[in-house]
Amino acid sequence: MAETRMRRGNIPAETSSLVGRCEELDEIALLIGRSPLVTLTGVAGVGKTRLAVRTADRLHDSFPDGVWVVELSAEQNGDLIGHDIAAVLGLREQSVRPQAEVLADFVADKRLLLVLDTCDHLAEACAALLRRMLAEAPHARVLATSRRPLGLPGERVLPIEPLAVPEPGDGAGGTDAVRLFTERAHALVPDLTLDPAAVAQVCRLLDGIPLAIELAARRLRALSVQQIAERLDDRFTLLVGGSRTPLGRHQTMRTAVGWSHELCTAQERLLWARLSVFAGWFDADDARAVCADERLNAFPLSKLVDKSILITDGSRYRMLDTIRDYGGEWLRRLGEEETLAGRHRDHYLAQARRAEAEWYGPHQLRWADWAHRELPNLKVALDHDDGFDLVTALWFVWCCLGQVRQGRHYLDRALRRHPRPSPARTKALWVDAWAALSVGDTLAARERAAEAYAAATIEGDLAAAACALQNAAAADLVRGEFDEAERLAAESAELFRRAAPGHIGLAVAEVTLALAAGARGEPDRAVEVLTRQAARCAERGELWARSHGDHARSLAELGRGEFDAAEVYARAALDVKWRLGDAMGSAMAMDQLAATAVERDDGRRAAFLLGAGQRMWTASGSPRPGPRETVVPRADAPRADAPRVDAPRVEGSLTRGPRVGGSDAGGPRAEGLAASRERTEEQARALAGDAVYDRLFHRGLVMDPGEAVARIRDAGGFDRPARRPYGHTR
Repeated sequence: MAETRMRRGNIPAETSSLVGRCEELDEIALLIGRSPLVTLTGVAGVGKTRLAVRTADRLHDSFPDGVWVVELSAEQNGDLIGHDIAAVLGLREQSVRPQAEVLADFVADKRLLLVLDTCDHLAEACAALLRRMLAEAPHARVLATSRRPLGLPGERVLPIEPLAVPEPGDGAGGTDAVRLFTERAHALVPDLTLDPAAVAQVCRLLDGIPLAIELAARRLRALSVQQIAERLDDRFTLLVGGSRTPLGRHQTMRTAVGWSHELCTAQERLLWARLSVFAGWFDADDARAVCADERLNAFPLSKLVDKSILITDGSRYRMLDTIRDYGGEWLRRLGEEETLAGRHRDHYLAQARRAEAEWYGPHQLRWADWAHRELPNLKVALDHDDGFDLVTALWFVWCCLGQVRQGRHYLDRALRRHPRPSPARTKALWVDAWAALSVGDTLAARERAAEAYAAATIEGDLAAAACALQNAAAADLVRGEFDEAERLAAESAELFRRAAPGHIGLAVAEVTLALAAGARGEPDRAVEVLTRQAARCAERGELWARSHGDHARSLAELGRGEFDAAEVYARAALDVKWRLGDAMGSAMAMDQLAATAVERDDGRRAAFLLGAGQRMWTASGSPRPGPRETVVPRADAPRADAPRVDAPRVEGSLTRGPRVGGSDAGGPRAEGLAASRERTEEQARALAGDAVYDRLFHRGLVMDPGEAVARIRDAGGFDRPARRPYGHTR
């Protein structure tokens, strides 16, 4: 899978020519220039998506912050539209703020075009989200496709009509519908001689609907144009009871798809119906695992490709929405809808369990790519899952790969539906606590961790108790309760060593322990702990937990005055976090590199890093952390106290012993720490001068993050002029 990054655009490549539509394209461009929201409406198969994609391609140079296409056909939950948009834009879901607010803040100063494709079934939810976004983004534009308008003030609606067809008696004429049929026919059978009158009749019967025409042209491998026309005419006559009254265009499209269905063999029709359970792309192994049984002994995927039922991209397959909907209707008629949904869920549950089992090991990157690639199908599986198994097996997707908000949506739903205590619910509680931490919701994290610890203690599940302790320790760390964080992290690590030494939680708890030690002014002890942690991760071939350790090690080395080592570890952390799509982790690593640059009196490099980091913080949807959220002090940092923040407590380890707080705490607080952004910015500006600082900060801010990461790897690359900062990525 291509790395999920904040890119300049994601316009899909077109696989065939666009016939006609010049006037529509010009009008769409004109409307986009005048209105924040343009909606293309029309019947299924009329070409709304194709026009939207071609418009995006034509206008990409007009939008310096990119043109972004969001496919919503597979999304069935209106509450998750914001997450789909955020994923396309590269915003990692690591903020406690509402997604609409995060998106509105992100696009507020952007000049971008957002294409929302297939809004029909989510029109109200799309309208609610866009109302907030567009109100705060004067230069952003949205192009939507839907069978009906979204109903927002200022929306410009452009109905997309079918292609022009010849009038009866005009022969083939030179209409766009005829051109489309002819072009597709010759692409399929280059030397084919076409009967102009029969071509015109086919186009008239199909009302000029492009998808219907393309499906009909595919029949030319087996039928002549005259035979196609005769069979279509027979079908339409049958449908209208002998009357020559024209069919509605929606019925025309369904008739064309239905005819393609009839021309398939029984095995092909059954496979078509069963494949409709997949959302988006799938591969042959997925299809066999879900669809194959004694009734489907052949597996004619290639035949469905030949008949335009499936679209291919390498070894992956998908259906157009109209085709998928038709297959879904037949699946219901066959009485297999629930059965196949269950098979689909069970398949992805098995995959998720394997991914979970192998996450803490050498196959981590492969499973990360799998999770990003299969997210649409995972969401469909979760929609058909009423328990805890799948949502908790996917904890690494929610907590490590940036899909936090979607994870919390499904976790909270499961916890509400199943309030009765159980080991499965306990796991969901500590996973939800971890997810809450990922978006900075320390109060919710502490509450969930406390509940999970109490339940795990009753159940005698030491590993779950250790996970809960680690989450509570991390929450205390962020809140500035360093002594309590260190105590809880030490207890968590000890429980893991006793009960589950192969659990990834041990490596995470060791990072928390090291951060707490560093925050208390003991960087040497932090390094000692992190050395063991790094060896543990290296032994397993693991990268994700190691990257957390590398970031903590950089903080500790900076606290010891070892600037070279601090930079090496911060770079290592950035490499892995960037590869995994962790925008917030990447931003933290960039800020840490900036702090290291300041200590080396390199204000120019620090300015660039702070600018690039700011863009990453924006992409993560999280506010850049203030001083209280940084946890390793400089060796010469003054010790200051911060107000105590009370936290929920439960009986047992989470409440044992005094909590640090108030002016008598005696321990170092987060003020005056090495990675303090304010201090780094002040020193970088003083070193570089205002004009140079502003220029290089802006360069980092506007540079594509992928290029910025490459420049950071090149010690002097930050000071070169960027490539043309805006453009089109295909």
